[in-house]
Amino acid sequence: MISQICGRLVYKSPHEIVVDVQGIGYGVKVPLSTFYELPGIGEEVLLQVHTYVREDTLHLYGFLTQKEKELFCLLIGVSGVGPRLAISVLSGISAQDLERALKDGDLFSLTRIPGVGRKTAERMLVELKDKVVAPETAAVNGIQGKGGMVKDALSALVNLGYTKGMAEQAIRDVMREKGDDLSLEQLLKESLRLLARP
Repeated sequence: MISQICGRLVYKSPHEIVVDVQGIGYGVKVPLSTFYELPGIGEEVLLQVHTYVREDTLHLYGFLTQKEKELFCLLIGVSGVGPRLAISVLSGISAQDLERALKDGDLFSLTRIPGVGRKTAERMLVELKDKVVAPETAAVNGIQGKGGMVKDALSALVNLGYTKGMAEQAIRDVMREKGDDLSLEQLLKESLRLLARP
């Protein structure tokens, strides 16, 4: 599976770009948010990539940020949301605003995205509300430490299926016990150890 592409940008349009990697041109579908930030033709570009494979289809979807890629993967996991609609969603709303809308249950903001009807928006809210962390929750209910790391740890634990409350409590307990000098890997490992206790 291709997870990342780094090469020379040889073609770009609002829906698809071509990246030359040592003579091989990879066609990559991108959201508008990525398209707007692309460098000029002939310059180097680094994309986070999701490889989408079905019986008769193989497409690459590219994003400038890991956050957009993560949201794309969450979106295509929603019943009735395919890659094309997921790209439309990320083209119609910023990653930060999408996270906030999902976390706050903001149906109005979601239905304003082109291609997203009320039923699809409701499914997105039901299936993703507990899987995203709103941008302002980087510091978890008063947990001191590296805000970005705490946010990443919380997001990872929620994506593994733990509730937000359980994940927050585990992170809080680990940081109280071990201090806030832990790496992200250490914080996750210790938090999972606590969560695995009967």
